[in-house]
Amino acid sequence: MRLVLASGSPRRKELLDRLRLDFEVRAPDVDETRLPEEQPASYVERVARAKAGAVADEGLIVVAADTAVVHEGKVMGKPGHPEEARSMLRRLQGDSHEVLTGLAVAWLDGALRLESLVDVSKVTMLPMTEEEIAWYVGTGEPLDKAGGYALQGMGGMYVTKVVGSPSTVVGLPIHLLGRLVAATGIEVTRFTKEVGG
Repeated sequence: MRLVLASGSPRRKELLDRLRLDFEVRAPDVDETRLPEEQPASYVERVARAKAGAVADEGLIVVAADTAVVHEGKVMGKPGHPEEARSMLRRLQGDSHEVLTGLAVAWLDGALRLESLVDVSKVTMLPMTEEEIAWYVGTGEPLDKAGGYALQGMGGMYVTKVVGSPSTVVGLPIHLLGRLVAATGIEVTRFTKEVGG
């Protein structure tokens, strides 16, 4: 069996690299559009399952995730342009919001099998001036991040508190990975690289 990350996200790849896992990356082609009236948790779990299922094949254990930022009931995906990133940051600054990440594992066992769950973390951001927002958006970092910021990057300067798992905020709740992969009958530690390997 081989472990596959169904994501083109460098941040998710980095999280698995930190666990010293031996895996390959296969980015899925999945429509990530939120359905009308779809609740945030249902949305991220559905998309994570779709990503994992799109890559599933014989001999593979596929891990996929999807993340959304929710502030005052509004779901914030990735900003499409700098002005949208500025607008998101104006809403989030000086306040708390939730980050939901759906995690899914897919494998074939006669038929397609899928296990999934959703984890939630709460993030509190410092107040930001218009100058700080303009500077941060100008770095380009917010433009491919849900909610318009990266906890693990320069955006971390504006995060004062995380309740829950930071890896959930980054985009892949690693504390739940072992439990989900174990549903396949194989422990995730089987994919750990040898020290020095």
